[in-house]
Amino acid sequence: MNYVSPLDAVGYIQSGHRVFIQGSAATPAALLRALLERRDEVQRVELVSISTIGDDLFTPERMGGSFFVNSLFVSGNVRAIVNSASGEYVPVFLSEIPLLFRNKVLPLDVALIHVSPPDRHGYCSLGTSVDTVRAAIAAARYVIAQVNPRMPRTHGDGIIAVSAIDALVETDEALPEVIYGKVHDPATQAIGRYIAALIEDGSTLQMGIGAIPDAVLSCLGGHKGLGIHTEMFSDGVIPLVKSGVITNEYKTKHRGKTVTGFVLGSRALYDFVDDNPQVAFLDIDYVNDTRVIRSNPKVVAINSAIEIDLTGQVCSDSIGTYQYSGVGGQMDFIRGAALSAGGKPVIALKSVTDNGQSKIVPFLRQGAGVVTTRAHVHYVVTEFGVAYLFGKNLQQRAEALLSIAHPQHRESLAREIHERFG
Repeated sequence: MNYVSPLDAVGYIQSGHRVFIQGSAATPAALLRALLERRDEVQRVELVSISTIGDDLFTPERMGGSFFVNSLFVSGNVRAIVNSASGEYVPVFLSEIPLLFRNKVLPLDVALIHVSPPDRHGYCSLGTSVDTVRAAIAAARYVIAQVNPRMPRTHGDGIIAVSAIDALVETDEALPEVIYGKVHDPATQAIGRYIAALIEDGSTLQMGIGAIPDAVLSCLGGHKGLGIHTEMFSDGVIPLVKSGVITNEYKTKHRGKTVTGFVLGSRALYDFVDDNPQVAFLDIDYVNDTRVIRSNPKVVAINSAIEIDLTGQVCSDSIGTYQYSGVGGQMDFIRGAALSAGGKPVIALKSVTDNGQSKIVPFLRQGAGVVTTRAHVHYVVTEFGVAYLFGKNLQQRAEALLSIAHPQHRESLAREIHERFG
């Protein structure tokens, strides 16, 4: 097996190419650094990814005007670029991103990936991030891999033969870690308790990473027979697996296994999934397929929002016209949970922003994107309680949301409700 230097490996990339980048903890940083060093040699190279990690990668200085970030989900390290002339955002359901590659809506020239060393049979693992990567590999003309002994070998769909890789680069770098630690914010803790009270024994959970998911997980110690079918998870799942709260015994799909598309967290999380047959990393067009999601019992999908209007329209990807995040898998799981027997789709958010503005608003900001429509919303949770909107008319929805708004904003919201509905 022949390894080459990072600069030699990215020599496959030429002007005008579209390049897919594996993301999250599997961001191939060594390959990206080498590619960005070629800014004076190439022009109009389009970089396509979901969420990447590395604040020092996508800077104007590194990109030099030669690279364009066409992001399928806006992570913090590309937010400024995407909102500039050097980038853009593609609104798309996470479950449908593989279709963009397979159907050549976004034809790929090169895929940059990050894998474990090959086993004795000549197969590497995509490790912490399978999600959309297999579709990208199948669609790309060239596949370039960063091989890292610190990348865990994971079970599921993330196996790739060395013979399918055009260039191999040997590295030994720690994977990026995102550690949220304990939740100390009272509002977040209250939200966690309210959502935990909605979760029945035997439920199947979907949740991402962040303070609210961690708060929910920390409140589930007394539950039994929970399952996980999610696009991603982090460290908060580990103690619940070890204590026997998460058993996956009631799921109809992949019973006994925790199903995910990718993980992001601490080194302890990466060690937990390493060669763990109880965790299945699967293609995201399967994981996030509403037909698959709804087949599990009592699916509780927990997703966040930037703001929600009084009729239940949810904006979770932009602040006005400023692209902050992305559609991701929110709608995939909100709909899948709603169709699941006993399922509960949940939108969770603090009642106010850090500077005290209400997140429950009469109207979404001009330019804001509606990620989840009001027809899809069932449960909305803030630190002041739970509003159930399903089956309610517009005025009833507004009154339910008023009841969980921050007390300092209820009077102004009540005036808006009266003006609109009488």
